[in-house]
Amino acid sequence: MKRRVLIIGWDCAAPELVFDAFRDDMPNTHRLMAEGIYGELESTIPPITVPAWMCMMTSRDPGELGIYGFRNRKDYSYDALTIANAHAVKVPTLWDLLGQAQKKSVVLGVPLTYPAKPFPGWMVTSFLTPDRNSQWTFPRRLSREITQVASDYMIDIPNFRTDRRTELEQQLLKMTTERFKLARHLLQTKDWDLFTMVEMGSDRLHHAFWRFWDKTHRKYEPDSPFSETMRNYYRVLDAELGEMLACVDEDTTVIILSDHGAKRMDGGICINEWLQKHGYLTLKTEPQEITRWTPDRVNWKETKAWGEGGYYGRIFINVEGREPDGTVKAEHYETIRDELKAQLEAIVDEDGNNINTRVFKPEAVYRECRNIAPDLIVYFGNLYWRSVGSVGYNSIYTYENDTGPDDCNHAEMGIFILKPASHSSIARQIGNVAAKSIYDIAPTVLNEFGIDIPEAMQGKPI
Repeated sequence: MKRRVLIIGWDCAAPELVFDAFRDDMPNTHRLMAEGIYGELESTIPPITVPAWMCMMTSRDPGELGIYGFRNRKDYSYDALTIANAHAVKVPTLWDLLGQAQKKSVVLGVPLTYPAKPFPGWMVTSFLTPDRNSQWTFPRRLSREITQVASDYMIDIPNFRTDRRTELEQQLLKMTTERFKLARHLLQTKDWDLFTMVEMGSDRLHHAFWRFWDKTHRKYEPDSPFSETMRNYYRVLDAELGEMLACVDEDTTVIILSDHGAKRMDGGICINEWLQKHGYLTLKTEPQEITRWTPDRVNWKETKAWGEGGYYGRIFINVEGREPDGTVKAEHYETIRDELKAQLEAIVDEDGNNINTRVFKPEAVYRECRNIAPDLIVYFGNLYWRSVGSVGYNSIYTYENDTGPDDCNHAEMGIFILKPASHSSIARQIGNVAAKSIYDIAPTVLNEFGIDIPEAMQGKPI
């Protein structure tokens, strides 16, 4: 009997949508929930696409991977940032481990797979792929097959941070239907043991259309022409799921999951404005308008710390002997970190209410810290606020995103739905279960194949 595992990832899919608000619009999803187990899936710290999917596929945390976001410090200079890619992943993935056991995998759209590396199976890389002229498939000849099967296949939506939402909505549906068209082709024509795919459309949907669904959103628009966009998209996701399920039999364990959830975005905290105001950051000249923060604007000999924008904040301390013009003595490093942590957690909104910011020291939340970790990881307003890196606001608050329109932030809890195969080793529970960890997925899959779980993996089989 051939054991198989099918993993379908919906990036950013939120429990309150799948399990509650849109449940009646998703009959195929609902049926899987009724036939198996489901619940919340706790994401990584921080809960962002890179590195969360690769943490899931390796059962290692961001510190162990040495990947703390899309962009990471290459060295201790001020301007050397690199975009994470597959070469940064130095530990075995799920498909690597299965390959060692003579199992074949199809890997479609999983973040941090570009450039595609040789392995026992077939790979189409993710949204971080520069274009379709690059090393985006393995084997390389697979790209010609894709052109024949899904000629309009989209790696991602270019410029998805836009006010042209009608056009964006059409592109979203096109990208998703083409991805699943290719997925069904690979599902039916390749000899696979593990099939794992990630659809990014759900993430792009939330960032562009959350305000039209969430009545608690600061920018909620009642009677908008986009009020049903989110529900309609989830209907499409469910229909595509139904088509996928029709291609597999009862000997296949099916897992639907997301890397993190979503929540409304109340605004942004201008991290470098805040650091200036509190005497940690000194610019050479004060900008006369909103300006992208760049290292050449900084008077480093008068600066103790600086910050990066994004869905969460990263604080870096200008340490003497570590950074080129470091000012903070090594013996004062912990004092400065504790001081920053306390002050950041005390941030209030414009009405004087504490916004419940959470600050983490990397070594306290990761088993190790490879490469260059941020000195502090910041969830402004417990992720209801994002970190804005630009300067020139003359305020620590902004309600417009500096990288383009964006309605939501990421939430710590994603989803999982697991329907075991007829011969599965997974206990035959039914219904809603306690939250699991993103680190539990890889051990669960290995366990299904009877493969020993490496000691280095953090999670446990579900």
